[in-house]
Amino acid sequence: MEVYANLALDTLSNGRATLDQLMDELGVSDPATFKLWLDEERVYLKSLVCEPPEETLQMEYWQRLVNLAASRQDLETILSTWTIVTAQNVAPAWKDSSATRKRETTRRHAQENYEKDLKAVQELEGHLGVTRRWVPEDEEWQAAARLVANRKYQHALDNVEWLVVSRIFELSKMNQSGTGYKLRKPIGKALQTRSAAIRAALTQYNTAAKALGRRTLEFDEVVKYAFLSDFDLLRDMRQDISTRPWALPAARLAINTYFKLCRAEEEVIRLNVEIRRVVTYLVDEDWYLRACEALYQDDNPILAYQISRYRTIRSRFTPLHLRSLEKISRLSGFSGTLTPGVSVSCGLGDSAGVPQRVCMDAVPSSPPVAADDGEDDANEDADEDHASTLEERYEALQNILSVTTDT
Repeated sequence: MEVYANLALDTLSNGRATLDQLMDELGVSDPATFKLWLDEERVYLKSLVCEPPEETLQMEYWQRLVNLAASRQDLETILSTWTIVTAQNVAPAWKDSSATRKRETTRRHAQENYEKDLKAVQELEGHLGVTRRWVPEDEEWQAAARLVANRKYQHALDNVEWLVVSRIFELSKMNQSGTGYKLRKPIGKALQTRSAAIRAALTQYNTAAKALGRRTLEFDEVVKYAFLSDFDLLRDMRQDISTRPWALPAARLAINTYFKLCRAEEEVIRLNVEIRRVVTYLVDEDWYLRACEALYQDDNPILAYQISRYRTIRSRFTPLHLRSLEKISRLSGFSGTLTPGVSVSCGLGDSAGVPQRVCMDAVPSSPPVAADDGEDDANEDADEDHASTLEERYEALQNILSVTTDT
């Protein structure tokens, strides 16, 4: 019965009051403001699709400069290291030559690393058009360092998001009715492992967030995230959106409620048709099964009894459905009717069809066999039509008799 609670009419009845309350809290007088907020958020999220090429090169250049400084420091340390030989620590010639070769190899590797980093820096300077090499005191250096820190922040957030979404899928699988006990146990163990991984990922995320002065997250907070949009709002790469009106929790709830109401008003037009169809089907099906029962009451009381049981099962929840539909009809916005209509489907076995007696002798024990290839085309068509008719009657009768094995 949860379907009735999610109907557009119920959304219209309860959603308007909720939206009015949220608009008062936000100080919004015109609902059109929500469309402007949505457009602004869409523009912002589109800007996050990829990093600008210029920023990517700047971050790569900054990282190469850091690597170059580290390799230069290693090389200078090796070159400035001297070994003092005295009479007390003098070693045999063969031992001394071995140590000398090792130190020479280390110096050569440091020299090669420095030259490799220097070449990479020079290539990026050509791409960026840098005429003077950046130093830590330069504004460009500091801006690129912030971009790199922001990238680390985004990667940490991606990891948290992936773990939380995986946890949501595992929880939904564990709560499914088709999931057996043997499968629930490994899923439960996976959830425990996932929770530990989320805590470790949150530690990394909070470290990166503190470096940028961003809001940190707690485990109890992040496991409640149910929509990817909750993570999107944390992806503040180049501008601070924490003060934007559409980034506030109350504003997001108001936006979601407003657009649900918009879609509900469109859905009401279709519901006015579908609700009457449901009523028509319930009435026609009950009449059809009663007619089938009366048709076999005298000649085949056993089959009539099975039809009666089948009708009882099918109509068990009909009063509940009708009461729910009657409540729906009293909701504001309902412009349809609960008067049963006339079904256009009147074929064999349809709820609005006319019951026909099925001769038990004519019911085949197996699907009819096609005619031989040697027969004439006219005889083949006649046999196919007859076989199709028998098969339809057989299927209709089997649907009624299947209740015996179901119960």
